[in-house]
Amino acid sequence: MSRTVPVDDDIRTSVPGQDDEARLRELGYQPVLARRMGGFGNFAISFSVISILSGCMTLYGFGLGTGGPAVMMWGWVGVGLFVLCVGMALAEVTSAYPTSGALYYMADRLGGRRWGWYTGWLNLLGLLGAIAGIDYGAALFTGAFLNLQWGIVPTAGSTFLIFLAILLLHAVLNLFGVRLVSVLNSISVWWHLAGVAVIVGALAFVPDRHQSAEFVFTEFVNDTGWANPFYVAAVGLLLAQYTFSGYDASAHLSEETSNASVSAAKGIVRAIWVSWIAGFALLAGLTFAIQDYAGTQNSATGVPPAQILLDALGSGGATALLLVVIVAQLFCGNAEVAAASRMVFAFSRDNALPGSALWRKVSSRTQTPVPAVWLSVAVAALLAVPSLYSATAYGAVTAINVIGITPAYAIPIYLRLRAGNRFTPGPWNLGRWSRPIGWTAVIWVAVVTVLFCLPQKSPVTVDSMNYAVIALAVVLVLASVWWYVARRSYGTPSTYGSAREEAELAEGIV
Repeated sequence: MSRTVPVDDDIRTSVPGQDDEARLRELGYQPVLARRMGGFGNFAISFSVISILSGCMTLYGFGLGTGGPAVMMWGWVGVGLFVLCVGMALAEVTSAYPTSGALYYMADRLGGRRWGWYTGWLNLLGLLGAIAGIDYGAALFTGAFLNLQWGIVPTAGSTFLIFLAILLLHAVLNLFGVRLVSVLNSISVWWHLAGVAVIVGALAFVPDRHQSAEFVFTEFVNDTGWANPFYVAAVGLLLAQYTFSGYDASAHLSEETSNASVSAAKGIVRAIWVSWIAGFALLAGLTFAIQDYAGTQNSATGVPPAQILLDALGSGGATALLLVVIVAQLFCGNAEVAAASRMVFAFSRDNALPGSALWRKVSSRTQTPVPAVWLSVAVAALLAVPSLYSATAYGAVTAINVIGITPAYAIPIYLRLRAGNRFTPGPWNLGRWSRPIGWTAVIWVAVVTVLFCLPQKSPVTVDSMNYAVIALAVVLVLASVWWYVARRSYGTPSTYGSAREEAELAEGIV
C-alpha cells in the first residue's frame, strides 16, 4: 500500500526477484489485469508496433520526395542510433516503474502531478494517432492490392471504409484478452522477419536490372518546393522517426507481463535494434529494385512500394508480396490498439479522462479493459476523417503520432536525470552509461520535436500545411483546461493512495 509522501521522497523502485503483483501493490495499484504474457510476448508487442513493414512501406513514397534514397538510407542509420539511446534510457525508468500507465506514471512519480498530467496527454495523443496512421496505411495498401488483383481504383471513400473495417477487426481481436494478443504478436515477429527476407530476396534475384550503390546511398531528390537541402533532409527523417515509435507498448503491457521489471525493459531495447537491422535491409532492397523513379512516385496503385514490386516482379509476385505486407500491418495495428487501450485504462484509473469511471472498467471474463478498447478505435476513426477531404491528411496523422509520442518519451528520462541519486535503478539499468545515454536521448527528442513541427511542402497552403503543430497545441490547451476541472480527482497512488481508493478501482471490474 502506498502512502502520501512528498514526491522527492517517493522515488522508489523494485527489488530483483520481487513478486510482480506485490510490486504493483507497492506502486499503489490493485492488480486487475491478467498477467499472461512472457518476455518474448512483451518484446513482440513493441516489435509489432514498430512494424518496419508498416512504417517503412507506408512512408516510402514520402521519403522518395523528401531527400530521396540518400536521406532514407542514412537517415535510417542515424535515427535508429539515436532512437536506441532513447529506448535504453526509457527502459531503465520502465524497470523501476512497471505499470500500464508507463510514461505518465513515471513522470508523476519523478516530477509531480503536472508532469504526469501533460506526459499522459501527449502519450495518449501519440498512441491514438498511431492507431489511425497504422490502420489507415493498411487500408491504403489493401486498396493497392485490390487494384492489382481486380483493377479496382481506390478512392478516398473506399479507403476510409476499409480503414473502418480494419479498426473493427482490431477492436474485436483485443476483446478476447491479452493471451490472444500475445500469441498474435509472437506470430507477428516471425511474419515480419520472414516477410522482409522474402521481399528483399525476391527483389535481389528476380529483376534483371538494379540501381547502383552510388544511387542508393548518395542520390538526393527534392520535390518539397524548399530550396535548402539541409531543411529537406531534416524533414525527410520523418520516415525513420515515425517507424521507430510505439516501443513504449512493452511498458504499457507490463502489468500483464511476468517479471515485468526486466522483461518490459528488455522488450523495448530488443524491439528497437532488431527493427533497426531488418528495416535497413528492407529499405535497401526496395531502393536497389526501383525501375522507374518517377513512375514509382506517381503509381496508379497510390502506393509507391507496390509499384516497385510490380515493376520488378510482375503482377503475380507483386500481389503476393503486397499481401504479406498487409498482414504485417494488420498485426501492427492490433498491437497498437492493445497498447493504446492500456494507456486509456491506466489514465482513467487515475481519473484523468472525462468519463474515467467507464473507461477503467475491466471485463471479469477476459480481464481486458473493454470500454478502453472501443474508445481507442473510435478516436482513431475520428482522427482520420480529414483524409476524406485532403490528400495530405495521412501525412498529418503520422506527424501527429510522432509529435505526440516522442516528447512523452523524453519527459520521464529528463526527470530521472534531474532526480540524480534520488532515483534508485531497477534490476535492468545502464549503470555508469545512464547519464550520457539519457542526455543524448533528451537532446535528440528536443531536436526532432522542433523538426516535425516544420512545414513539409512549399508553398504552405491549406492542403500542404503541417497540422501536427496545431494538433499538439490543441491537446496542450485542452489538457490545461481539463486540468482545472479534474485536478482534485486526478492523481497516481503516490499522491492520493489509500485503501478506500484501491477498493474503488477494484470495483471497476465488471
